[in-house]
Amino acid sequence: MTPDATLHIGYGDPREPGTVALLRASHALMQSLFPPEENFFLDIDALCAPDIRFFTARIGDRVLGTGALALRRGYGEVKSMFVDDSARGRGIADALLRRIEEEARNLDLHYLRLETGDKLHAAHRLYERHDFVPRGPFGDYPAAPSSLFLEKTL
Repeated sequence: MTPDATLHIGYGDPREPGTVALLRASHALMQSLFPPEENFFLDIDALCAPDIRFFTARIGDRVLGTGALALRRGYGEVKSMFVDDSARGRGIADALLRRIEEEARNLDLHYLRLETGDKLHAAHRLYERHDFVPRGPFGDYPAAPSSLFLEKTL
């Protein structure tokens, strides 16, 4: 980022055109890497549900990243973490994940959980940096061969 470029992490609208484009890119990547029965991303309409807190990372008007907190019984689930290819390596995913964690703490959630794909090595490094540890399947997730399940105590 240039010195005058300010990264802003805040609530976002999954239906805003720049955000839709980024979410579609994320979904296309997941569909290219994993079989349909092992894709657990939320579609755009699901990201607009009342139990979802959706965040965007922006510089100016440009959406560079997305992330969501799904409110579950007793925990929060990290969903829709994705950063535009052109913006990777600039700390955007870290900033989004910190904002999701802040939201979860403000809502008095005790855990953050997530499912991620076994081929998403950059995501694994991100979650490890943020003290997520392996766990078994949770919620409605099956024990899919390509899934890794992680948790962080807040």
